[in-house]
Amino acid sequence: MPEIIEEKKPVGLGNRRVHMANERTFLAWIRTSIGIMAFGFVVERFALFIKQMSYILKQPNIESALPPSHGYSAIVGIFLVGLGALMSVLAYIRYKKVERQINEDTYHTSSILSILLTISVLAVGIFLVIYLIQST
Repeated sequence: MPEIIEEKKPVGLGNRRVHMANERTFLAWIRTSIGIMAFGFVVERFALFIKQMSYILKQPNIESALPPSHGYSAIVGIFLVGLGALMSVLAYIRYKKVERQINEDTYHTSSILSILLTISVLAVGIFLVIYLIQST
């Protein structure tokens, strides 16, 4: 019996462009997740910055230098850092899934990552607006 040998098709120019577009999208998601993590770090460290500024301004009692705070900046900051880390993992999973679909020529759109990011950022935004209204 003759053996059937599968020939692998060379990656065409159009297929390379699609793979590069997939990689650019992945890198954009990674940049976004790094930005969210950096913002979360800044939010989390903001209370420490205020304490240091009160020390520099020679006001040992921080309560006299600042309005009363509920201390939510640490919670929001940690949440944002976690959200950025989770988003980078989900972006990698999506990148590999799309890469496989491109190779198999069975690409289907999926917006789960976009929906999760939008809902998360909306929730953080609403929380920050409520927090800012309460603190004034």
